[in-house]
Amino acid sequence: MENLTMLLGGFSVVLTMQNILVTLLGAVLGLIVGAMPGIGSLAGVALLLPLTYKFNPTTAIIMLGSLYYANMYGGAFSAILLNIPGDSPAVMTALDGYPMATKRNRPGQALFTSNMSSFIGGLIGMFILTFTGPALANLGLKFGPAEMTALLLVAMTSIGWLVGENPIKGVLLTLVGILIASMGMDTLTGSPRFDFGNMYLLGGIPFTPFVIGTVGFSQVLKLMGERNKKVEANLSQKLTIRGSMLTLHDIKRLLPPAIRSGFLGTFVGVLPGAGATTGSFMGYAMQKAFKSEEELGSGAIEGIAACEAANNAAAAGSFAPLLALGIPGSGTGAVLLGGLMMWGLNPGPLLFTNQPEFCWGLIASLFLANLLTLVIALGIIPFLIKILTVPIKILIPCITVICIVGSYSTSNSMYGVLVMFFSGLFGYILDKNGYSTAPMLLAFVLAPLLESNMRKSFISSHGSLDIFFRKPISAFLILVLFAIILTPVIKFVIRKVRSSTKSV
Repeated sequence: MENLTMLLGGFSVVLTMQNILVTLLGAVLGLIVGAMPGIGSLAGVALLLPLTYKFNPTTAIIMLGSLYYANMYGGAFSAILLNIPGDSPAVMTALDGYPMATKRNRPGQALFTSNMSSFIGGLIGMFILTFTGPALANLGLKFGPAEMTALLLVAMTSIGWLVGENPIKGVLLTLVGILIASMGMDTLTGSPRFDFGNMYLLGGIPFTPFVIGTVGFSQVLKLMGERNKKVEANLSQKLTIRGSMLTLHDIKRLLPPAIRSGFLGTFVGVLPGAGATTGSFMGYAMQKAFKSEEELGSGAIEGIAACEAANNAAAAGSFAPLLALGIPGSGTGAVLLGGLMMWGLNPGPLLFTNQPEFCWGLIASLFLANLLTLVIALGIIPFLIKILTVPIKILIPCITVICIVGSYSTSNSMYGVLVMFFSGLFGYILDKNGYSTAPMLLAFVLAPLLESNMRKSFISSHGSLDIFFRKPISAFLILVLFAIILTPVIKFVIRKVRSSTKSV
């Protein structure tokens, strides 16, 4: 009850003309930054940080917090309409968002599903942050290297086994993703590996050009071979908000995965180094364990809802360790932490006591940003859908330019463009042969974090596997890992037994 009173006090701070305007500005900029491939929340917050120097600390963090949160909404726009994730958390959104917009001819409903799921997931994360923020942050501290290793293994294995009809393909691409991620400098020793004598490969394969190529540029190559069919689909789109609204049946399909992923995403958001990207992947993986009306990856509402609710909840949850412990959960959180220290604030257990106006004003601003971003995002749906009415002969070069600009902006060299081009060819070949790129992208994102935590675990235990069974959290996660691995094997054996019984 005390927290609720403090939250109401936070709204009295936010609901001033200046703070409402900066929240609105942050929401608009966040949508724009999120929808533009190659920028992302980290670069967006870092670029706008100098603009807040003359603001008071509360107003400044409200603007940056709104931008970071709205970025989770914006990343889905380009993922759904162009199959180019605006930011890394939207990678999973593209799996079902783009097929729903094109193959199922429901782009408005896909965007509506994304926006509503983002709102629900974020709202859950904010309420949990309000009532259990410091306690949740302390729970995140219990996840040491061994616990994080077990959790990441569960995330990577679940996607590898469950995406697609053939789990062997998923496992194979998971290993490919780990191999690609291992190129560059060793994370602990700093020694080069798999660089093949190339100066650029010393820095590894950059994530954004790799994702833009694998998901976006490969789609350009696919569009070039399916031009006529795509044109017919594009000319039949509905361009009104009413035509984009979800039916009652759609809402019933959306709510369960959005609520589940809202809780899961909030928990992932408080873990050190996990972030919204991990939350999105795990939300999608969890949905695989539940029944969906349509197969995930074919344009299912459940798939969009699961990952979008998870990444927004994770964005909200990441503020718990940032404020209560001074531990950033992601790169964007690290920039926000630098901003807090620049303004003379010291995040930690005493921040809620010494600076209650600041803390609760920020939390209240997230509620306002969530509502404003939803209204803006729903209002611009008719304008966004017009992208799909552009003739393919114009759309293909436009998407290609977006891919090139997004890839170049992250590396400031043609190296990023070359990575985008070759990863696009690779992604196109995989798609033509029935391989889903999701396991590879997930492994590419999580492999560095997994390697770092696993090696720290073995260093502290002198190479003993016992470290994964010493604490309840890691032991439980290892059991879940074994269950994920054995489930497909058991199902295969059961099918074989049944088929042999019927033949007899």
